[in-house]
Amino acid sequence: MNSPSPLDSIQLNFSQSDLLLLNLALALIMYGVALDLRLEDFKYLIKHPKPFFVGVLAQFILLPFLTWCLILAIQPPPSVALGMFLVAACPGGNVSNFLSNLAKGNTALSVSLTGFSTVFSILSTPLNFALWAGLYGPTSHLLQEISLDISQVFVTVGMILGIPLFLGIATRTLADRWADRFRKVLQPLSLLIFACFVILAFAGNFDIFLQYISRIFLWVLAHNLLALSTGFFSAKAFKLPLADVKTLSIETGIQNSGLGLVLIFTYFDGLGGMAVITALWGIWHLISGIAIAGYWKSKA
Repeated sequence: MNSPSPLDSIQLNFSQSDLLLLNLALALIMYGVALDLRLEDFKYLIKHPKPFFVGVLAQFILLPFLTWCLILAIQPPPSVALGMFLVAACPGGNVSNFLSNLAKGNTALSVSLTGFSTVFSILSTPLNFALWAGLYGPTSHLLQEISLDISQVFVTVGMILGIPLFLGIATRTLADRWADRFRKVLQPLSLLIFACFVILAFAGNFDIFLQYISRIFLWVLAHNLLALSTGFFSAKAFKLPLADVKTLSIETGIQNSGLGLVLIFTYFDGLGGMAVITALWGIWHLISGIAIAGYWKSKA
């Protein structure tokens, strides 16, 4: 059973200016991602429906459900479980397109799925999070204590993801040359801002981070392996080509932990277990994603 943990009661120190910086960084990241998108990318999903529907099944249905199963098995502290539910409900991460290309996967499918999952997550992220966290007793009780208004989460996700995505696609469509120039500057700059935010967030809470990193890392490792395997075996089960298998593995295993951190510090006051596991996921999924993509590239 779940044992009481200090992670369920501690809160990471975080100022309003830090939160503003995080929101700005994530909006810039999403705008930079959207600069790679064209309206034609969404048409690709219509022309190739099978890998698209398998990707949606893996990321938005199977991953949250299997996360619930994993939490039932390992029974982490409620705040950690809440963070795992939130990570599973987030859309694909912004580096998935780069990793799919590195792995010699289906880059067109990756770009198209990234665009769709970002738009769809405006609805799916709050709904999946509320559904699965509500089905697990300890996290359901924690949500009641916090008194989360899920309608506010819809608004926040829509503003952080929807508006930058629309502006990025509009820039690419109406000013193609400027989009290339903006992308070269914004993508590395926004990632640098986000990295600085993570460092600042944990600089003031380093003792908490060191105290729980070993235990939480094992949970992150298991959860990320579950996500990568969900995409891999879903694609294999539907007998998709190897390039699609690579892409769906990466798309499902790389989650937008930046969005998760924004929601945690906005609505959960930096709840310790949620914040630590989400931040560690953001670090580890890059390491595992690069390792897997490098392996597939060497085998290509």
